[in-house]
Parts: sequence; structure tokens; C-alpha cells
Amino acid sequence: MKKLILLFFVIHTFIYAKEKGVHFEHNLSWTEIKAKAKGENKFIFIDFFTTWCGPCRYMSSTIFPTEEAGNFMNDKFICVKVQLDTTDNDNVQVKSWYKDGHELARTYKIRAYPTYIIFDANTNAVHRFVGSTQTAQEFVEKAKNALNPETQYYSLLKQYKEGKKDSAFLHRMADVAMDAYDLENAQVVANEYLATQQNLFTKNNLEFIRCFTQSSSDTGFTLLLNNSKKIDAILGENVAEDIVQRIIINEEVYAKYKMEKPDWNAIITDITKKYPSQADEAISKAKVFYYRQTNDWNNFQTAIVDYMKKYGAKATPYQLNDYAWTVFQNCEDMTCVSEALEWSKRSFKDNNEPGFMDTYANILYKLGKKDEAIMWETKARDLANEGDKKGYEEVIEKMKKGEKTWN
Repeated sequence: MKKLILLFFVIHTFIYAKEKGVHFEHNLSWTEIKAKAKGENKFIFIDFFTTWCGPCRYMSSTIFPTEEAGNFMNDKFICVKVQLDTTDNDNVQVKSWYKDGHELARTYKIRAYPTYIIFDANTNAVHRFVGSTQTAQEFVEKAKNALNPETQYYSLLKQYKEGKKDSAFLHRMADVAMDAYDLENAQVVANEYLATQQNLFTKNNLEFIRCFTQSSSDTGFTLLLNNSKKIDAILGENVAEDIVQRIIINEEVYAKYKMEKPDWNAIITDITKKYPSQADEAISKAKVFYYRQTNDWNNFQTAIVDYMKKYGAKATPYQLNDYAWTVFQNCEDMTCVSEALEWSKRSFKDNNEPGFMDTYANILYKLGKKDEAIMWETKARDLANEGDKKGYEEVIEKMKKGEKTWN
């Protein structure tokens, strides 16, 4: 009898644990999912994910198993996961969704993971949102928008396509399209909104432009290109130029050459012709990004030193730390490492960011200045949060033992 009671307790506990999170249907086809939703008068929630997607794994391991997420989702939705990449380890159920899953991905232009598409009981797409959330409560709040026609993305998009285009609605429509990662509609609507504005130089409109200027064909690009000082006076130093440079590099380097070897002479000619005032900095920065992405550290060393000598005065503390850490991790030329030491020192000149001090200490150590390195790493440890102190202590121990602290 004791064994039976124990067995009942174990089974009951297992069932409870299994049911407290979001219940995903694993053995039903798309046809069966649609029939089940119609029969139970429930919405359909589809989590489109890939096996390599970190945020997807986080949602599956941390958010979906929570009782809060399960209580809300299981009551109102038929939930299903659809894997959009293909691997050698895919089981029969994953393979059975290949055709329908990829067709849905094409129809709804899914380009980010995870993307969630919600259908009503009649299989009409009503809502979408993307990405991971920090908490179950945040996820539930986003999912609630699928139940209200006033917040359903596809319902709002339908109103737009049927002619609702007042200024306030266009602003909202652009925002929700961007949140839904429907980039094509987001850009079209954003340009329509800006066309309704008599004064683009308000803080609200410039923040909008900052968010929605993604290419040289967007309304905001020419504005940012030709009015950088006026815009920076409102939004902050170098904001306009940073956006313009990012777009120039994307379109004139990455879009044309992908990861193939760029023809830098042709790039210099093209950019100088199109954007003479931006050309030198854009080309210098493009070389840094390209050599970093391709792990060409010999050319990266030359490119980053050249860029920082010309334009390093404009670098933010985050950029200074990022460049310095990349050099520390990957470059063997001690002249370059010495240059990075100065960038690193500037990164925490006006703050006490322990992570930036850690970079400085590690560079000192690589340069052979062991005692000074330990002193700065100790300062960084003392300023760090309690949960992070162990990592700093491990670095200090390596330094004391004379062990490498870089890959």
C-alpha cells in the first residue's frame, strides 16, 4: 500500500509539473491543429524557432515552463512549436511539419527567431510578436494583445490597408510593425507618417527617424546626411553621423561583397563619389568591421589603429572598451596592444565600470605589467556586483600564477 501511495504521489507530481507550463501539441499536424482550435473555439499560438537560436532556447527552458505562462496560454490557445531549420537529428514529428512550416514562414515573411504568429479559431492570422522576454509576466502581456482587436497586429494592418491613415494611426502602425519585425510594412508606413509632418526637427520626429532609417532610400537618410549638427544638438553627439555611416557601410560594402574579399579601390571610388564628406571615415570603419568579421587579425591591427588615430576621439566608452578588448584577445603586435591600452584607459575615465577596468588590467598583463594589472583587476573586483566577483578573482589568480588570461 505504501508503494502504491508513493507511486500515485510520483505520478501526480509528474503530471502537475508537466501541466504547469505551456502545453505544446507535439503529435498533431497543421490540419489537426486547425480542427482542434475550431472545435474548442481557441486561438492558435505558433512558436517559430530554430535549433541554433539562443533566445528560442531561453524561452523553451525558462519562460514557457512557468506556471504563470501556462495558466494563461493553456486556457486560451492551442500551442504548437514549428522548427524552421533542418538538421540530421530531426525526428518524425519535426519532419512532418517541414512543408507546412516553411510555407507559413514564407507567407508571413518570418526572418527573426523566435517569431510568434497567432491565429483565431477560424485560422485567420490576427497577431504576431518576436523575440524573448525576461519574465513570464512580460510574455503574457505580449500574448494578451492577440485577444484584443485594438492591439492585434494583423487587425491594425487591415485597417491601414483599408485606408486608415491619419497621422497618429500611421505613427502607431509603424511602431507596431517594427515590434512585429514586419520590416517591409514598417518602412512604408514610417515614410507615410513622415510625409504628414510639417516639422521633422522635433525631438519626437527625430527619435522616430532614428528608429526607422534603415537604408539610403528612407526619408530620414537625406535629412540625417545633410543636417547632422542640427540633429545632434537635439538627439546627442554623433547620432546622425553614426546612422548614416552604418547605412553607407551596409549598402556599399556588405551588401555588395557579402563575406567575399572586397575591392577596396572600387569601394573608395564609389563611396567618394556618392558621399564625399563621409567617405574617408566610412571606408576606415568598414575595414575595421570587415577584418574583424573575417578574423583577419593582421589586417585588423593596421585598420583599427588607423581608424582610432583619425576618429577615436569620437568613440564612446563602450566602443573604446570593445575595440580594446578585441585587440587584447586577438592581436599579437605589442605596438597595437599598447595603443589599445590608451583606448581602454579612456573608457572608464569618467565612470567606474568594472568591466572596462578589467579590460585595462588584462591589457596591462599582456604587456608584462603584472603588478599593475593585478592592482587594477582587484579594483574592478571590488566594484563588481557580488555575483560577478568570482570571475574577477579567477583572473587575479591566473595573473598571480603567470597564466594566460586570453584565448
